[in-house]
Amino acid sequence: MAQGFIEPLTLWLAATNAWVIAPQGPGGECVLIDAPPEPGPILQLLAERELRLVALLSTHGHIDHIGGVGSVVHAQDRTVPVHIHDHDKHMLLDPAGTGGQLGRYLEGLDLRPPELIEGLDDGTIVKGAGMSFEVLHTPGHTPGSVCLLASVNGSDPILFSGDHLFQGSIGRTDLPGGSFDQLMDSMARKILPLADEIPVLPGHGGGTTIGRERVTNPFLVELQQGGFNTVDFDG
Repeated sequence: MAQGFIEPLTLWLAATNAWVIAPQGPGGECVLIDAPPEPGPILQLLAERELRLVALLSTHGHIDHIGGVGSVVHAQDRTVPVHIHDHDKHMLLDPAGTGGQLGRYLEGLDLRPPELIEGLDDGTIVKGAGMSFEVLHTPGHTPGSVCLLASVNGSDPILFSGDHLFQGSIGRTDLPGGSFDQLMDSMARKILPLADEIPVLPGHGGGTTIGRERVTNPFLVELQQGGFNTVDFDG
């Protein structure tokens, strides 16, 4: 992306990363990955760089990743499709009701559901702004968690890992719908086969690579050594 950019915005109480990807740079189209309940900086960036938002992809349905979706998409002058896995769609439809105690922090936000919601099924390709996003269904953090393997203008792939894989860690599995066994099975089947050089841009914290995590992340190291009992799932 000679003129384009991938801009991280770290927002809200949970320091959640929202990723704005604009392969043509200012004045062009862009895709947003995750929208925390702090939409102001996202809308400001879109306005300042005159970006046309053409799709919003949600890595999962937790409130710190979808609480700002309504505010972002309803502020646009056109209908913007919002993509989320069907297993987490109910959280997008009712962020306050499914957000637990954090729901009280959504006051003042536009919580109307998006006009257009589309699925993120495993193996499908979502296209927008000259980019392709391959969906990897990686349940464990939530039943509908996905990672997105992005190719920008035919470039080498980048993995947006949501809350599945972090630098040196993995997503928590102690919340409703979470499963450590499923997360590790997802990791073994969907993430470990990826090439070492692929950059990883997670939902929290700094970026890394598949290769770095393969040799330094204690969960991935133990997984490769057969230390976890994984289970097969339909995903």
